[in-house]
Amino acid sequence: MKILIVDDHALVREGLRQVLKGLGDDLEVLDAPSCQSAFELVRQHANLDLVLLDYHLPDMNGQEALNVFSIQHPELPIIMLSGFMNPVLMRQVLNKGAAAFLPKSGNSDELLSAIRLILAGDVYSPPKATIPQASGMLGAPGTDAPAPNFTPRQEEVLQLLLDGYANKEIGKMLSLSDETVKNHVSAILRGFEVSNRTQAVMAASRFGYFRSGTSSTTKV
Repeated sequence: MKILIVDDHALVREGLRQVLKGLGDDLEVLDAPSCQSAFELVRQHANLDLVLLDYHLPDMNGQEALNVFSIQHPELPIIMLSGFMNPVLMRQVLNKGAAAFLPKSGNSDELLSAIRLILAGDVYSPPKATIPQASGMLGAPGTDAPAPNFTPRQEEVLQLLLDGYANKEIGKMLSLSDETVKNHVSAILRGFEVSNRTQAVMAASRFGYFRSGTSSTTKV
């Protein structure tokens, strides 16, 4: 069995390597810090069984990477990993051909279970609570408004905003200036057509976003 991990953080790659040991001894793990290096490794290793792909990478996002994989290696199953618990994004990724969409905040047993199912040719079904209804694909329930189209960086800022972090904390965590964070927050407010952070949090929940489960003591 051969699995490729694609993530730009070395500690995440190493952590996933340790988790994958739960699949048994007959396992070879490759890793790449970017999509371009991942594409090269896939070309070199035609016998790959699975790819664990981070959604937010330096050179392209998960949906763009899936487009490339679907053209060049349509038979290769991809499990998308993300720090953002957005069911709308999850459905978009699954519709583009990902075998599964799993949160990085999940436990190792869930990941191993999904991998075993997918490698056995079965279908992994995420918890129903995380799957948006059809209306959620277009916008908030009860409306015809389209879901906001945020950049990967704006998605990161939004998730931290949902987790209760203040602008200065977000800046430190993402290595961004206060002004840059303010601009991203303003773009998020415009995307949801609201005027403050509290309204943005409420709007985000209607569009399928929710807290990651870890937060600071800062109130929104």
